[in-house]
Amino acid sequence: MSNPTPNRREFVKQLAAGIGGAMIAGKMVGSESPQTADAPAVTPRQPNIVFYHSDQHAYRYAGFMGHPVVRTPNLDRIAARGTVFMNTYCGSPVCAPSRAGMLSGVYPSDVNSFCNSTVWDGSSPAWPALMRDAGYTTFGSGKLDCSVHHDMGFTQAEGLNNGHEKHPDVTSFFRRPLCGRMNEREIVDGKPRKEHSSHDTPVVERTIAFIKGRKDRKGPWVAYSGGRMPHPPFEGLQEHFDYYLRRVTMPNVPPGHLEELPFLYQQLRHFKNIATPIPDERIRRARAAYYAMITEMDDNIGRIWRAVEESGEADNTIFVYCSDHGESLGEHGLWLKNNLYDVSARVPLVIAGPGIPRGVRVDTAVAHVDLIRTFLEWGGTKLPSKLRGHSLVPLMHGSNGDHPGWAYSESHSEGNFTGAFMIRKGDWKYIHLNWTEGFLFNLAEDPDEFTNCVNEPRAKPVVEELQAILRSQVDPDKVTERAFATQRARMDSYLKGRNPADMLGGFSSRLGQQQAVELLNAYYGHTFAVTPASPAKGYAD
Repeated sequence: MSNPTPNRREFVKQLAAGIGGAMIAGKMVGSESPQTADAPAVTPRQPNIVFYHSDQHAYRYAGFMGHPVVRTPNLDRIAARGTVFMNTYCGSPVCAPSRAGMLSGVYPSDVNSFCNSTVWDGSSPAWPALMRDAGYTTFGSGKLDCSVHHDMGFTQAEGLNNGHEKHPDVTSFFRRPLCGRMNEREIVDGKPRKEHSSHDTPVVERTIAFIKGRKDRKGPWVAYSGGRMPHPPFEGLQEHFDYYLRRVTMPNVPPGHLEELPFLYQQLRHFKNIATPIPDERIRRARAAYYAMITEMDDNIGRIWRAVEESGEADNTIFVYCSDHGESLGEHGLWLKNNLYDVSARVPLVIAGPGIPRGVRVDTAVAHVDLIRTFLEWGGTKLPSKLRGHSLVPLMHGSNGDHPGWAYSESHSEGNFTGAFMIRKGDWKYIHLNWTEGFLFNLAEDPDEFTNCVNEPRAKPVVEELQAILRSQVDPDKVTERAFATQRARMDSYLKGRNPADMLGGFSSRLGQQQAVELLNAYYGHTFAVTPASPAKGYAD
């Protein structure tokens, strides 16, 4: 199949061309405001922060990241006016744990969030709460996926969505032995949408209203805007969908690659019910709609940026764009997330504003926890003792500072029969698995992660170094066992006192009725019979 990703040399040329074109254009799409003057050399004390946090945007699918097809004109211009972190990793490649780590500036396992059934436990404070305590007005809207039972720190919140607290992914209860998620295959498709309004529209409008409402008010502020795009279902605006459907390429899966997948991810393909080949036309529609959703999201980001300019606060406001995790989109024969390949675990990160160097690309591997550390330092807050991560500011200015030069991620979500841990440093990326051999990639030689070189002679000192870094951060065996125990406890609390028959419909929507019956029978000690399918009961992604 054709390769949608440029090689390393082409990638750099495309990125440079995209940034240069953005600087020449000098305007945001949809805005008549001229390009602002060069940013001040120093970030002001307690700057305002706008943080647009998307859902499921993989690192490669953006113009400023060198993608030859996906159009992101607004983000391209923001990138040209700021700094792009080329190798940014999420804390965990699935919504709830990624956001738990993002909210608290620690690893997801530090706050007992392992999957979409175990959300942030509040044991480490939320960064908006620390900013609030330092004198910030803190606003939040949209998807957050944490917990209303703990202080998230927003002085003003409108339409915050913490859906997985009420509606866990029940398939993450059954990782040992591994169940199967029967409805995952249905997600691999795409379609156009004619109406311009989406579930992100009110989030953007609330964010803009807050920014405009801060005009002439004193004191610093934070605006968190949590969009859901480009998370499935894959539905893109008609004009974008039609544009991409004519240009979309198939995933790059070389002959024999699926047979060489680590056993963990072979099993993940079976769990997701996607091991049987999916028709090409469905794959093309899914990818076209995903691209379309990214462009629509970019339009929304342009509206928010314009609101900052019109508010008169641009010279005192830092704009940050990042995503919670990526999207496999058929690469490695996988879809959605739940794995530690770069398409799932690596995300875009752009920072622009006063004191942020323009047109800079940082190659050092960084992570969500580094971004949160940077927020807190900008805000002049007291740093919690449990805080992970290191400031990004020196890296933006060409110095390492105290950053160690590596990034950490972990994976314990549905479809994974064991814990998985990642360390990325320089060109090397190591993935450690409990109970089975891990794998190692040299991303300079093999950017698409097709060749596991863990057993090559040159790999031994590299693996030893990266394993030592990993064990300096966590005990993989203990974290893995704690993940299983936490998920079991969450299942017990979720099912306690509920009518077993009422659970059948919700479980069947993900597991299929036969599998749901068998698993519930094993748990409750009852005997259910297979009956005509009960209606699905909203277990959100």
